[in-house]
Amino acid sequence: MWTGVFPAVTTKFTTDDRLDLAEMERCYGLQMEAGCDGIIVCGSLGEGPMLSPDEKIEVLKTAQKVAGKKPVLLTVNEPGTREAAVIAKRAAEEGADGLMVVPSPIYHTDPQETVAALRAVAEAGDLPVMIYSNRLAYRVDVTVDLMEELASDKRFVAIKESSDDIRRSTEIINRFGDRYDLFTGVDNLAFEALSVGAIGWVAGLVTAFPRETVAIYQLMRQGRREEALAIYRWFRPLLDLDVSTYLVQNIKLAEVLAIGTNDRVRMPRQPLSGERRKAVEKIVRDALAVRPTLPSLQLSPRSAEKMVAAE
Repeated sequence: MWTGVFPAVTTKFTTDDRLDLAEMERCYGLQMEAGCDGIIVCGSLGEGPMLSPDEKIEVLKTAQKVAGKKPVLLTVNEPGTREAAVIAKRAAEEGADGLMVVPSPIYHTDPQETVAALRAVAEAGDLPVMIYSNRLAYRVDVTVDLMEELASDKRFVAIKESSDDIRRSTEIINRFGDRYDLFTGVDNLAFEALSVGAIGWVAGLVTAFPRETVAIYQLMRQGRREEALAIYRWFRPLLDLDVSTYLVQNIKLAEVLAIGTNDRVRMPRQPLSGERRKAVEKIVRDALAVRPTLPSLQLSPRSAEKMVAAE
């Protein structure tokens, strides 16, 4: 159902901490022009837990305006299942193409609670669901066994695999075949995950470097492994910025330098400063100084048209 590069986009704010819808529209447009295949809004990188329900719907609508016929998923990451069900239902009413559902980031559910909560959200939204499995960030492991419990509900269509164990991708494929659309959710394991059978990439640094991200994905799908690996090796210091407590600030600073936007965040977060900012700036500037020339890609007609229009 879903394949390709799905940016987990950032949320842009004005100087007085309101949503900057115009800047989001511009930035999300860059993702589509580069050939990305969908958009995921209001996730961890999108500062979803810092947004009100109304703000989440505004961000969803902005992404829908830009994405056209490509899928837009809303992340459900509310602390309580009741609130998660409410936002899932609202997303469906606003025409979201699907949901990416995170187990409660506040209460660390046991396996029985995890399955019950995911089912409740899926039932409330009645939309296709990408299960977000990230035991490191959220301390809840949606294991392969739990995925099997959920497999009887056809609304669960995809897995964002972020366990940080590349073996998990093969375990999912061995257990389920193509029952779930398998996405990698860890930027600096993307090449490895695509090598063992992932068909999608929920990406973070793509928001600053969309063309390079799409190139790696497309080259891997076309069997051009060595070309993809060369770009990935250049990209790795940047991709490492995604695996950090400061991933939001890191990636927003990369966006400042690469696509000319701002790095405003919502408190309690603050933009990077001091030595940490200097270190990230150096990583990004060093990469920009040796940015690779990308090979020609065999994109779908729709993606190719968008790229030509942007040039």
